[in-house]
Amino acid sequence: MAIASGETADGRDMGTATLPGRVLDIAVVRDLSHRSDVQGWLRAAIHVGLLAITGTLVWLAFDRWATLLPALLLHGFVIVTMFAPMHECVHRTAFATPRWNESFGWFAGLLSFYNFHFYRHYHTWHHRYTQDPERDPELSDYRPTSGWGYLGEVVGLHFWPLRPWRFLKLALGRTQGFPFVPASARSQIALSAGLQLAVYVAAVAAIALGYPQAWFGWFLPALLAQPCLRMFTLAEHTGCTLGSDGLTNTRTTLTTFPIRLCMWNMPFHTEHHLYPSIPFHQLPRAHRELRAKLAHVVPGYIAAQREVLASFATADQFATADRFTTGDGASK
Repeated sequence: MAIASGETADGRDMGTATLPGRVLDIAVVRDLSHRSDVQGWLRAAIHVGLLAITGTLVWLAFDRWATLLPALLLHGFVIVTMFAPMHECVHRTAFATPRWNESFGWFAGLLSFYNFHFYRHYHTWHHRYTQDPERDPELSDYRPTSGWGYLGEVVGLHFWPLRPWRFLKLALGRTQGFPFVPASARSQIALSAGLQLAVYVAAVAAIALGYPQAWFGWFLPALLAQPCLRMFTLAEHTGCTLGSDGLTNTRTTLTTFPIRLCMWNMPFHTEHHLYPSIPFHQLPRAHRELRAKLAHVVPGYIAAQREVLASFATADQFATADRFTTGDGASK
């Protein structure tokens, strides 16, 4: 493993190049950062293929509740984990060709109920200011601090009720309350969110008119499986240090192959946060390079949830391990 005391920015790091914890030699980072249309389309084809297979299972089990519920859950899992390719496309690392990141990212966000163009700006700040209570937008959203709060977050009480209003607000161009969204991006986000909202409204209208395909094939499975995605995302940072050191403020979860497949290797989350330029298919190799340096590595999502719940009992959950730094290396 090649380790160096510092490195220069590689141009695709979302402003994180000077943050603490980036210990890999820059030559290793550049070698790991090669994007691939072949890898991207292979994983996309697998994910869309799983959507087709699990959707067919729902259709086949439609008249038998004993098998319909498992089929709905399985199909819903594949739907909600479309968040992962949307996230990868936000980083422009799913594909080497930019337009494929833009188009597939928007499609994946549509299915998983996220707006791709808004999320890109939101997520850039999350990377640059990870675990900074004043500037990380994920910490501005609801974050549970108790068992009851955890339960509400997992079942989606802080997700689903906000979706219609969020999309309507974005479609109307009302992004002034989001400091991470530049004025120049407002029209693009409005158009993107407006198109998504139109699809959702059309689907709801079809259901109301007696055509239940969107309900059983999309909305209901996503509702049932949303707890899986919520637990995955809670495991990424909850209970880790509130500091700018990427080795300590993020958790990597060593999970099963099906989850890694559908989550596009996002469980290697510390590796991803340290080096956002590394595409999904290279994250297992990045983990091998970094494993000995990581502070938070757990052997599965059950263990991760135990750590998350245990963190609520900590007297000072928000103790920081270091001073926050901005992307240009200045102390906060």
